[in-house]
Amino acid sequence: MENPMRIVSLLPSATEMICALGLGPQLLGITHCCDYPPEIHANLRELGGATGREKEAEALIQKGSARLLAVTERIQRAQRRPRIFCAEWVDPLYCSGHWVPEMVEIAGGVDVLGRKWADSVRVTWDSLVDAAPELIVVMSCGFDRASTAQHAQWLLRQPGADGIPAVRHNRVYAVDAGYFSRPGPRVIDGTELLAHLIHPDLSAWQGPLDAFQRIDCDSRSGV
Repeated sequence: MENPMRIVSLLPSATEMICALGLGPQLLGITHCCDYPPEIHANLRELGGATGREKEAEALIQKGSARLLAVTERIQRAQRRPRIFCAEWVDPLYCSGHWVPEMVEIAGGVDVLGRKWADSVRVTWDSLVDAAPELIVVMSCGFDRASTAQHAQWLLRQPGADGIPAVRHNRVYAVDAGYFSRPGPRVIDGTELLAHLIHPDLSAWQGPLDAFQRIDCDSRSGV
């Protein structure tokens, strides 16, 4: 075939059928939900190679790796790793999954209910209370900081919320989910943001000021 068809799939089932037909090499774009077959996962290095931007891709990879290493080195000075709960959704309540628990890990915390490199799943309110997180980060998938700040109010209205250490010590945050819900370059920013929220004395935040918001747990106002 002199001019192979270039394909972009917007549906996971279509991606599977395309690959079943042997057209995987012509698949140039997929959605974040397309996770099968394993060989379809398009990363930055492969994208750079496919578009003639190998040097640019390698430069981005090296820069991102250096930033993550810098976070790791700063966090090594932490005396302990606090318990963290990242809410990918509320009402119903969902824990974090996929890459987010690893982001928390690099940032110096322990995601108490997260599922590292697995699907985000629904969790019960009681399981959150029992986990006793010291910091809660609301990162409702697809929403900006202002919207997640409103979602965080749901958490504070639940029975027993006052007994959660994060609520008692006013350490509930709403963030712009764009730093966490998309497996792209901004997850580096998201990791740096988490490091700042978890260990503010060790890791400063150099990004936009509206990327996160501390929720006022005392007034329950969210502002």
